[in-house]
Amino acid sequence: MKRTRTAIESGPAARLIGRRSAARAGVTRRRIMTVIGFTAALVMAVTLASPVAPAQAAKYPSWQDLQNAKSNTSAARAQVAEIRSLIAGLQTQVAETRAASDARAAELEVAQDDLDEATRRAESLQAQADESKKTADAATRQAGQLAAQLYRTGGTDLSVNLFLEGEASGKGADELLSKLGSMSKLVERSADIYDQAQTAKNTAQALGDQAKVAKAEREKLRRAAEDALVAAQAAADAAAGALAESEDKGVELAAQLTFMQDTEAKTAEGYRAGVAERKRLAAIEAARVAAARAAAAAAAAAAGGGGGSSGGGGGGGDWVSPAYGRITAGYGPRPRICSSGGCSSSYHSGTDLATGCYAPISAAHSGRVVYAGRLGTYGNYVLIDHGGGVSTGYAHIRDGGIFVRNGQRVGTGQAIASTGSTGASTACHLHFEVRVNGGRINPVPFMGARGAWLG
Repeated sequence: MKRTRTAIESGPAARLIGRRSAARAGVTRRRIMTVIGFTAALVMAVTLASPVAPAQAAKYPSWQDLQNAKSNTSAARAQVAEIRSLIAGLQTQVAETRAASDARAAELEVAQDDLDEATRRAESLQAQADESKKTADAATRQAGQLAAQLYRTGGTDLSVNLFLEGEASGKGADELLSKLGSMSKLVERSADIYDQAQTAKNTAQALGDQAKVAKAEREKLRRAAEDALVAAQAAADAAAGALAESEDKGVELAAQLTFMQDTEAKTAEGYRAGVAERKRLAAIEAARVAAARAAAAAAAAAAGGGGGSSGGGGGGGDWVSPAYGRITAGYGPRPRICSSGGCSSSYHSGTDLATGCYAPISAAHSGRVVYAGRLGTYGNYVLIDHGGGVSTGYAHIRDGGIFVRNGQRVGTGQAIASTGSTGASTACHLHFEVRVNGGRINPVPFMGARGAWLG
């Protein structure tokens, strides 16, 4: 497994996160460029640099090498030192790739927060513009009605008509003055309404222009967040690969080190047999887990035509609730939550379901997995793209509880994971998200509109 080691771990990402308290407009523009810069750097690092991992750069000793060195004291000491160095190298590789993965996850979380804030701002401006336009239209109609009333009452020159009417009779001066006063008020009222209409129209135009700018900014942030997601998945894959390599090769290296330090051991045969047996048992366990996952997925598909463990509709076309459990936290502002896995945002971007530990999690709808792995304060996380700009996210999955992989197609209600308490979490639960065009929205009304109620 190649190790991804970039030169960007202490670059703009750390500075980006540290400037969260700066003026929002300037920070947003800098974050766009930072995330895009990180993505380009990561892609270049992966595709061009591709540093060689320790497993490829170093020549691991064979058991025969150890057997040959066993009888020579100086050679044995050298072999022990080499094995220790290789073990340390594997541990360093894991630490470095995990740190790089955490950095990419932090960048993605910042990019996603910025996108959500830009989305809310654009939607707010557009709503204000639409409301101001309604006010302008209503005022314009009212001004027109008053103008028509004036015309019907006095023709083209109401004041002249009223004057002639009073002069002809020679009487009713008080009535004339009353009519003139009413006409004056009517004209004044009409002018006021027209001014209101014009003001509302100008406000609507200004807000509409601001909304256009905000939408353009949001589109930039959306692309930046998409690039950050790709970078985060690549970093997570590299970290998972480094960990798997370390666990696999580390077992054998540890056994070899023990053999070299065991003065009583004359041959490597027993140690080789022990390593082989452990690998055999590990393969059996892996096959058992895979079979259990396949059986769970098959049972979910059979339980209602694809409805799965959540009891949703079938055929891959309906939406289903991703898990059972009451709602413990809704969408919107809330105090930050801190745990050993980090601190959450002050804006809760999804709905929390109290499922309990190891509860099954189902795909809310059919689609393609676009992220599967560890992701910052989300802990273990799965993101599924359902097409049409809609995706759903599932966070705080237990370690070892992700049953799908990046790029995999899944059906509605398919078992994709089981709940845990990883990341910024204080108890086992499912944090469920719905995203539309990249921005996170309230899942409850969205799911309810599709007949899949949460809680």
